[in-house]
Amino acid sequence: MIYWNSFADFVHMGGYGLYVWGSFGVTALVLVVEPILVARRRKNTIALLKRQLRAETRTAERSPNA
Repeated sequence: MIYWNSFADFVHMGGYGLYVWGSFGVTALVLVVEPILVARRRKNTIALLKRQLRAETRTAERSPNA
């Protein structure tokens, strides 16, 4: 078990604080940003599919062979 004498010792992590807290920060950032990007991509994909469906519907209505 690890014990620290002060909060500064805890943050310093025996000389590995920059690596530990940097890794923690990058992981936290990814966990926040990834769902936002997925939601945005889903919204854009749905909009694209709706546009394609409208275009195909208009083309089928104009085509005499349909």
